[in-house]
Amino acid sequence: MKARRFTGPALAALLLTTGLSAAPALAAATPSATCGGTGTVTTKTGDLLDGAAYEMVCPAKSWNGTLFLYSHGYVVPGSSNPAEVAGDPITEHWLLQHGFALAGSSYASTGWAIQQAIPDQMATLHTFAMTYGRPKRTIAWGHSLGGMVTEGLVQRYPRSFAGAVPMCGVGAGGIGTWNTALDAAFTFQQLIDPTIQVVNITSPISNMDAAIGAAAQAQATSSGRAYLSLVAALGDTPGWFTPLSKQPKATQYGAQEHNQFLWDENVDFPFVFAFRAELEARAGGNPSWTTGVDYAYQLAHSADHAEVVALFKRAHLNLKATVAKLQNATPISADPAAVTYLTNNITFNGNLRIPVLTVHTTGDGLVVPEQERAYRQTVDGAGKGALLRQIFVHRAGHCAFTPAEMVTAIRVMLNRLSTGHWSRAALAPAVLNRKAAALGPNYNLFIVNNTLHAAAPQFISYHPLQFLRPFNLAPARRR
Repeated sequence: MKARRFTGPALAALLLTTGLSAAPALAAATPSATCGGTGTVTTKTGDLLDGAAYEMVCPAKSWNGTLFLYSHGYVVPGSSNPAEVAGDPITEHWLLQHGFALAGSSYASTGWAIQQAIPDQMATLHTFAMTYGRPKRTIAWGHSLGGMVTEGLVQRYPRSFAGAVPMCGVGAGGIGTWNTALDAAFTFQQLIDPTIQVVNITSPISNMDAAIGAAAQAQATSSGRAYLSLVAALGDTPGWFTPLSKQPKATQYGAQEHNQFLWDENVDFPFVFAFRAELEARAGGNPSWTTGVDYAYQLAHSADHAEVVALFKRAHLNLKATVAKLQNATPISADPAAVTYLTNNITFNGNLRIPVLTVHTTGDGLVVPEQERAYRQTVDGAGKGALLRQIFVHRAGHCAFTPAEMVTAIRVMLNRLSTGHWSRAALAPAVLNRKAAALGPNYNLFIVNNTLHAAAPQFISYHPLQFLRPFNLAPARRR
């Protein structure tokens, strides 16, 4: 895989909390430096006590008192892991030009680094306060796994933040996300290649390579494509892969399945069949299960249900019998201690204390948009729905936002913090698109295959279907 970090506008959440967690006290010591006002952008770097790197960037003009704390996405184990302060240099430039300070850490480890990421980000915030003084307000933001870290930060340390903008975040939490991944992997194993390891993976790279090879063979036959569509359906993988491409029509089932195969081959299978091993090593076992899953129910509620029905019919396969085969297969049980680990790292309780604005693409096949439905239901279940707003960009790709779309989302949050309320008009897709377009051609662009393309803003009114394997800590809804 070329991409090592799953975040940003190109492809490239330790403590189980039911209430408030006390944030580390920010030192009252005299700052050792002044942030901003020097006429040039200044950067300070260093290491935290656990070895994570941090970076802090001050604007050339006077600092306006607001700090953006950025959480980066998943880094493939063994890859380079520098600190980052923004998802892309263009958005970073806009923030600095408007007087904002930026900070972020690398996290002390790669992979599913939630256990390290949340304290490392808080330590970075503490370091910033020691160096430049405590910000008037701090806004948490991040992409992908960093969106999950962002949601984890404001859940555990709400008093340290004024607002949050998680982008393409893993809002369903660790348990739900990896359970959904296991449903897809289990289906692949049962229907396409029984030799593939789906849990307790001992040879991650060879396991991934074997799965990708088996998928390629399946893709060559109508029956294989039907089975692969069922794999995709149980993970809610969208049938749209390449950013800036035209979305296949609702009945173009072959094109949808081909795009799902591309998601599997290039993005999803590395996580499902290889990177799971890193999580299992952290958790001390398998944190996912298929026990008690009703696969007929899951398929019926999948975003890809119609596609599966059509492709099974085209291949002259019995869909009901195939689903029964899955249902009758020996289920996979989870290791309780591993479940506890992943619940702690992290599951959401929805108890927001500050405004949160999530941003997601509709064609994300790694962190599917149904994750936002899960996060919304968790927040609503905790009675905090008034603090949450969610906006969507109609484009294929994971975190496939233009700088203009990200800046526009940030401005929505800034407006919310300034006025004290969400503006319904400002959140309308037409208004968001107009404001993003007004940023000009230097912001309305996107990179595909290392080539820069003009890209008009694509905010859209969108309501994701239900997340297939929800798991949260929200209290039961009041009647």
